[in-house]
Amino acid sequence: MSPSGTPPSTNLWTLFSARHVAASLMLSGGIALYAIETYVTATIMPSVVRDIGGLPLFAWVTTLYVTASVLGSVFIAIRPRGLSLNRTYSLGAILFLLGSAICAVAPTMEIVLAGRAVQGFGAGTLATLGYAFIRYVYPESLWNKATTLYAAIWGISTFIGPTLGGFFAEGSAWRHAFAIIVPFALVMGVLAPRLLPKGVDDRTQTKAPLRQMILLSASLLLVSFASTAEQVGLRISLVGCALVAIAGLLLVERRATLRILPRGGTLLSMPIARVYAAMVMLLAALTCDIYIPYFLQHLHAVPPLISGYLVALVALGWTVAAFMCSNFTGKAMRHSILAGAILEAVCIGMLAVTLARPNLDGNVLLVSAAAFLIFGMGFGVGLGWAHLVTHVLHLAEPDEKDKASAGITTVQSLGSAFGAALSGVIVNSTGLVSPGGVEGAASAATWLFVLFAVPAVLAAFAAFSLPEPRYGAQLQEGT
Repeated sequence: MSPSGTPPSTNLWTLFSARHVAASLMLSGGIALYAIETYVTATIMPSVVRDIGGLPLFAWVTTLYVTASVLGSVFIAIRPRGLSLNRTYSLGAILFLLGSAICAVAPTMEIVLAGRAVQGFGAGTLATLGYAFIRYVYPESLWNKATTLYAAIWGISTFIGPTLGGFFAEGSAWRHAFAIIVPFALVMGVLAPRLLPKGVDDRTQTKAPLRQMILLSASLLLVSFASTAEQVGLRISLVGCALVAIAGLLLVERRATLRILPRGGTLLSMPIARVYAAMVMLLAALTCDIYIPYFLQHLHAVPPLISGYLVALVALGWTVAAFMCSNFTGKAMRHSILAGAILEAVCIGMLAVTLARPNLDGNVLLVSAAAFLIFGMGFGVGLGWAHLVTHVLHLAEPDEKDKASAGITTVQSLGSAFGAALSGVIVNSTGLVSPGGVEGAASAATWLFVLFAVPAVLAAFAAFSLPEPRYGAQLQEGT
């Protein structure tokens, strides 16, 4: 460590030095499996429905996957004593493999759903272990770099996933999109005990917080129902029930001895709770991007393929920002989180006066302005995400590091699920369906982007009060 107390200078490629390359390939490979499969499945699902039917169950392909992935993330913190982290990684890879194989041979949509649930549990396990292993694999000076690498993988997957899915979109070829994953997951499952450390099991509890897990699963399922409900009243009621389930979860979590989140994770007076709150709000705000392709096509006459690549600017912005700020330390990290949240709020709000405007003549300047703001949305999140992860790892107490890592994946899923459902409620209630057409789309887009700037503003408030990260003894290990 330098005399000034700041970490030594490093760069992203240090993760692939001889000392770290094996672990980096394993951990980034797990994130890549999760990310690419997410986008591949989204691309091929229309083909799946055309081939084996099951349109009424379409939404559950994502719902069960997300819910199971949250349970997979929680499993890291409550796994049995004696099950080391590297063997847990093998278990996650094998479950991902098994779920993929089930989907590949499924004769009906019901079997696909079963496979997706198994696959989701394995994916949640792998994604959470990517964060859990950071403190065992890298010195503290590389924690930000590791999360930057994960962001880069998600950004690249945004392009690879849909492209790969397109190769398997004809007839029954969609089965190959699941089958092709099996050998990769098998290799990772076999190599994990050899290439990853066991990790220190310093947990004080391993029992399952069943009440919180039930409430968490119920909230995700209710909010998923809400996003597909046709009647406005039913949508609002389901969202209300989901919020009640979340409130119940927080109340039980606060009083329980068996918890999903680390100590202080639900008390906003505690810094770690404000970090989680910022994460939830940043991702909830970002999910308004699911309607961007629709608005580009119906308000700006942008071809479907181009609209798909334009919305991918969100992931590109996140990746670029993550690389740009990966060397930030101390106060610069907190300022980066705050600036990112403000930037995200401004960009989303400005889409209400650019993307939400009818432009059937395809005015290039207006589309370019919208594209710039779409990039800015992701850039704002990228400015802060890696630093928020680092905050979590610093703030969690030593015996709750695994639980804190699992909490990252849990709040990610909560933010994305609630954001997606609420965006559906907003657009379907403000004109997208009735009156519909250009007028309805413009109204829905305006309301959506104005209201979804609010969570990003709340994230900025949460970020404003975060402490400055402190670098500890691990830095003395070097890079």
